[in-house]
Amino acid sequence: MANEITVPLLPCRSIDEIVEFYTMLGFTRTYYQVRPNPYVSLKREDLQLDFFGMPEEFRPEDSYGTCLVIVPDTGALFEAFAAGMRKAHGKLLVSGIPRMTRPRKRKNADNLSGFTVVDPGGNWIRIVAATPAPEEQASAAGKLTTTLHRAVVMGDSHGKHVRAAQILISALDRDKDTATPAELVEALAYRAELALRAEDPAAARRALTQARALRLSQTERDRLTETLTSLEDLEAVLRAAP
Repeated sequence: MANEITVPLLPCRSIDEIVEFYTMLGFTRTYYQVRPNPYVSLKREDLQLDFFGMPEEFRPEDSYGTCLVIVPDTGALFEAFAAGMRKAHGKLLVSGIPRMTRPRKRKNADNLSGFTVVDPGGNWIRIVAATPAPEEQASAAGKLTTTLHRAVVMGDSHGKHVRAAQILISALDRDKDTATPAELVEALAYRAELALRAEDPAAARRALTQARALRLSQTERDRLTETLTSLEDLEAVLRAAP
């Protein structure tokens, strides 16, 4: 057979909270019921996600709900989601629940670009590119970049942001004198993001200050456009922090 359609059914504590969150990301509610059981369907172009309500005792942080979404362009979808978050909150949601990671290559997914949305139900919507991105230039694939890719697997794929930070801190200390400025900026940007996930704004500020102090050539700036944008997003989160 062909033309089959699969629709994930994911748990949540409140379908109304789910509707508000996904509407922010550009989804439209296509079905909604409260009785006999809470249930809602949401759709954004060809992407459909359905959710069912759980008892109040349900804890999103303990959820195992997850699904994989394969898309042609992770960058375009991320930017669309990010625009919705910035409009609603004035910043990206990078820590806690809900949150969203940035598109990065995943060593454990054949180096395909991917990012993750963790919604209010604690569900991990794992968004992965259908095809590999162009290979990085050899000059950018140094020891620090290799370790950064390991940290991304730990922090973004497995959700172990403390362990990912430990890996990255050791690599930054070890390779600070041999890594290129571009490598350092990318690693420090991720270090700041991990610090925010760990509710350590002081560490995030230190990493961002170090990243801003690095001198980049115009070629490096052009290549790091997305990373430099991430620094601005992280700085916005810190400005909004109490």
